[in-house]
Amino acid sequence: MLGDISNADKIYIGTGYTDMRKSIDGLCAVVEQELRMNPSENSLFLFCGRRRDRIKALYHEPDVFFDL
Repeated sequence: MLGDISNADKIYIGTGYTDMRKSIDGLCAVVEQELRMNPSENSLFLFCGRRRDRIKALYHEPDVFFDL
């Protein structure tokens, strides 16, 4: 199912603040450069904004990334 995150093997929570204006490419760059991980692995990456009132998620399914 498109965007079904229940199949994620692991869940990672980024510490600190992430600019909530970042797109999929920007979040992939955060995963690669700051977390030193591969955003294409079967994991869910969660990010928090400065106001801490919302989160942004990055998840990869075969051939497509989701920004939830």
